[in-house]
Amino acid sequence: MTRGFVVGKFYPLHKGHSFLIEEALRQSDAVTVAVCERSDQGISGETRARWIKAIHPSVTVLVVADIMQDDDSAAWAKYTVQFLGYRPDKVFTSETYGETYARLLGAEHVLVDLKREHIPVSATMIRGDLYANWEYLHPIVRSYFVRRVVVVGAESTGTTTMSKALAEYFKTTWVPEFGRTYTEGKISSGTPWATGEFEFIADEQNRMEDALIGYADKLMFCDTDSWATDLWHERYLGARSVSVAKRNAGKSDDLYLLTDVDIPFVQDGIRDGESIRHAMHARFREVLEKEQKPFIVLSGDHDVRLQMAIQECSELLSDNGAGFFESFPDRTRRYD
Repeated sequence: MTRGFVVGKFYPLHKGHSFLIEEALRQSDAVTVAVCERSDQGISGETRARWIKAIHPSVTVLVVADIMQDDDSAAWAKYTVQFLGYRPDKVFTSETYGETYARLLGAEHVLVDLKREHIPVSATMIRGDLYANWEYLHPIVRSYFVRRVVVVGAESTGTTTMSKALAEYFKTTWVPEFGRTYTEGKISSGTPWATGEFEFIADEQNRMEDALIGYADKLMFCDTDSWATDLWHERYLGARSVSVAKRNAGKSDDLYLLTDVDIPFVQDGIRDGESIRHAMHARFREVLEKEQKPFIVLSGDHDVRLQMAIQECSELLSDNGAGFFESFPDRTRRYD
């Protein structure tokens, strides 16, 4: 049995890495990929390992501490045998150091696309400008870097209109409000609300996000989310729900856009009415401030709101993605 080996930081994983791994799979009976992790990296080794395993499910993935000098091939060869527990038969790299490293391991070296002619990108290039190199990321990896913008607000304040308009402007995906569809189906029954229904709505809202975020282009817009579902639980059942709130735990929300109540109320047959709008708007703002969520209030007519939202969303992209690699904590989220 031929045992292939690939090692790297995969910081982040890109299509050039995948090309290397696929070549290793083509020439080997079994492939192990080692992800080298350092404490100063903004994206954990475990997150990078999950990317690799999701895209290349047949490989074995290890996360190892990056404790050796990059240019010390002898030390790396010794360390590799320690964490693998064996000497691989083939080492696959796209680097000049690969020949010496493989020889010291007693393995055959397979050099793959050294000049990056097949896939002209490197992790260094991506860290320098994530968005300019967006096309070189697999959708699973892109999902991690998508900025998630949630539009929330009281009834008849234009959340759906705003979500659609922003998605059209930025040419990306938006997530409809599942709770509205559920409510339309339920309302004629006249039955009271139950916590289990809000749990279901929150779960479905999350699933729709999961399904659509892989298609998003840098930004994704959500017409409400599972966090807001908990506030609607409070509205109809009198208190927030621990079980509903858990549906939003661990998610990274980059910006909330709170739509104001300064536009006319339109009754569509399922809304509570004008009287509840101001109370719900105040409650949304109170909780957003208390929980220190990043948000702005969108006021004025649609065009004014849209320009304000576009400016704020563009600001999220202004660092070219550098923040993910420098200062952001690891974004542990469903989308990995």
